[in-house]
Amino acid sequence: MSINDESRNKMVSYLEKFGYIKSEHVKEAFLKVDRSNFIPGNLKEEAYRDTPLSIGSGQTISAPSMIALMLEVSELKFGLKILEIGTGSGYNAALIAEICGDQNIVTIERIPEVYQFGRENLKKAGYNVKVVLGDGTKGYLEDAPYDRIIVTAAAPQVPQSWKDQLKEDGMIIAPVGMERYYQELLVVKKKNDTTFDIKKHGGCVFVPLVGEDGWKE
Repeated sequence: MSINDESRNKMVSYLEKFGYIKSEHVKEAFLKVDRSNFIPGNLKEEAYRDTPLSIGSGQTISAPSMIALMLEVSELKFGLKILEIGTGSGYNAALIAEICGDQNIVTIERIPEVYQFGRENLKKAGYNVKVVLGDGTKGYLEDAPYDRIIVTAAAPQVPQSWKDQLKEDGMIIAPVGMERYYQELLVVKKKNDTTFDIKKHGGCVFVPLVGEDGWKE
């Protein structure tokens, strides 16, 4: 077993012990995906610390505990169609692909340099997910509707386009709040075109979601 594998196993045990990882399929995804493949070279030694890390352009790869929490509340399973808003490093998309199948994943990123970084990381790691350069606050109509829309940046509110692009009984998982540096993690479940159930899963801090229906630069 390599040092990297050992560090990954230790991180997964920690996330499981403290209740961030609850299900076997989320655990298996974390064990399979090497986080060190999705961070800048100078931070490789930090790969399995439970902390956010900079990936450049003012963006971060989230702490593993936060990612695990989001994946668990997303209630993922193989075959679900997923739109991820905020590709970032590509790590989260790789984890989702392990659970749902990479052919079912679309991920969108607005910053060209970050888009390129995430797309290359996913390709090198062997994941054939669709990576789109664009404004995630508008969703991605071309492949709608989705079973899940998973958002990895902080939205001031849930845009109507996300709700419109969601299947009935689908869910939006997003950090939402009018303060740039404090949000609540929301799970918004679509009952029908006009009715949505909202559950709150605690406070969190994400980089702002910038775009037409998000924060302005």
